[in-house]
Amino acid sequence: MIKLLQTVSLLAATLTTGLMAGLFAAFSYAVMPGLARSHDRTFVEAMQRINVAIINGWFMVCFLGGLAFTVAALVLHLSTGRELLPWIIAALVLYAVMFVVTSAVNVPLNDQLAKAGQPGDIADLAAVRHAFEARWVTWNIVRTVANVAAFAALIWALVLHGRVTATPAPTPAPGAAGATQAAPYGQAVPYTRAAPYGQAPGAR
Repeated sequence: MIKLLQTVSLLAATLTTGLMAGLFAAFSYAVMPGLARSHDRTFVEAMQRINVAIINGWFMVCFLGGLAFTVAALVLHLSTGRELLPWIIAALVLYAVMFVVTSAVNVPLNDQLAKAGQPGDIADLAAVRHAFEARWVTWNIVRTVANVAAFAALIWALVLHGRVTATPAPTPAPGAAGATQAAPYGQAVPYTRAAPYGQAPGAR
């Protein structure tokens, strides 16, 4: 039962952490570079809408689940599977870095952008964008690197878990069908002459 719980928690931690890493990475190499080429009003409006839309059940399950499942995996591997502990701990620390950066920097910047008002009512869109964009992008890269590293650590922990819990192939008992018994050291292996094609062994 404990092995099943270890496997499930580690799989869930890897999956949710990977989904978060993919989300932040997509912002780093696609979303924000694309919006950087847009006008001020387009940028502000797009980010305000994204920040509203992203607060949904799927995001919260992944965001909080990555932390909760990694903690669960760590606790379940304390008594057995200690080979995995350094990698799970590393993943937990790295994910915590992402969690803190998001909560302390990116979310407050999102709130600040929302408080600026509707794009059509903002007198100086360029100033609002300037106060948000560079800092948000920089810290998004930081949390992306931490999150991807956490994902990699969990993948390796999962590989080690598979090796530790793998069942070795059974060794055939001496004399059993399919078992090959080696000759004692220094003793020649008896030569067995093959029967001619179509003739049963031993027939003359």
